[in-house]
Amino acid sequence: MNTPSVLSVGQLNAYIKSIIDGDINLNNVFVCGEISNFTDHYRTGHYYLTLKDETSSIKAVMFRTANQRLKFMPENGMNVITRGRISVFERDGQYQLYIDDMQPDGLGALNLAFEQLKNKLAAEGLFDQNRKKPIPKYPARIGVITSPTGAAVRDIFNILSRRFPLAEVVLCPVQVQGASAAPQIVDAINRFNAGSYADVLIVGRGGGSIEELWAFNEETVARAVAASKIPVISAVGHETDFTICDFVADLRAPTPSAAAELAVPESFEQKSYITSMKYRCGKAVQSEIQFQRAKLSRLKASPGLVSPVMIINTYRQKLDGYLTAMQAEFSAALSAGRSGLAVLSSKLDTLSPLKVLGRGYALAYSEGKLLHNASAVGTGSEVDVLLAKGRLFCTVKSVEK
Repeated sequence: MNTPSVLSVGQLNAYIKSIIDGDINLNNVFVCGEISNFTDHYRTGHYYLTLKDETSSIKAVMFRTANQRLKFMPENGMNVITRGRISVFERDGQYQLYIDDMQPDGLGALNLAFEQLKNKLAAEGLFDQNRKKPIPKYPARIGVITSPTGAAVRDIFNILSRRFPLAEVVLCPVQVQGASAAPQIVDAINRFNAGSYADVLIVGRGGGSIEELWAFNEETVARAVAASKIPVISAVGHETDFTICDFVADLRAPTPSAAAELAVPESFEQKSYITSMKYRCGKAVQSEIQFQRAKLSRLKASPGLVSPVMIINTYRQKLDGYLTAMQAEFSAALSAGRSGLAVLSSKLDTLSPLKVLGRGYALAYSEGKLLHNASAVGTGSEVDVLLAKGRLFCTVKSVEK
């Protein structure tokens, strides 16, 4: 009979781990379930989560080296299909799923990532119309950011040279798909903005699958387009293709060819417009000249210019009439004033104290004040008596009250 070995907890967990790790069926498993308790460990970059279904749950971890390849951000409540291995975390004695890859269940990872980023940037206001810059009507220099070998660049150059040959076109060649595409596109946008080397930018490529167009769905590209001081026309794919770049750009063109047409005016149309304006200006000038000539003819035929002496004589007669009327008015006013003055003089003469004095009355003053009462002076006071003719200087001998 074998005596059982006494194991430490660590030895037991290590033994269980070796059994599970040795099971080939658990080294590469696909597990589907709903994410819960999701944690993005910001220091290490590892994802910790729980996968669950209606009856059970399992702890899971996705290390930073694996989750960097994800195109979307896992969220609680999201149904996913994971690929990984089952092993034991010896410290806690807990078996868990170590995830190597993860895909959304029912919706492609790229489509999900597209919607997540679209919602995020829309919430930040990067799609708002009020922040979009107008495209200049007559750009002197056009920057083109695209692949130097695709059909898109040839279409853009052909249309620009045909429609508006006066504009200078500057190509900044970049990769438009693959891992290095997004950094190159961002760098090209920043380089154009660094020295304001263009009046408008065309950023795009020809059509393709969502994987081929993915560089234009990267957050770094979207933010570079939104931050560009130079207006950006997004021209990615065909008319039915939409990318995040389309939403943040100042103008979305359905195709690269359409972007070239939107970037510049049609030179033939501009020439026709200028010719039309030249004709209209000429007609307007001729019409104005004819109008002024007719006006000058009417002025030449006016009496003042034909016979100015007659006009002068007419105004002389009017002036004589005004002078006669003014003299008559003045004489009448003077006569009326004299009559009024005579009446006032008669009234004034009637009320004059001199008239009273003329009838034998006198005015007595003491110290310059008119006397009304005998008690106002005393014996020996000096009194001035004003008569109709002359003045008496008297001394009071006695006072009778």
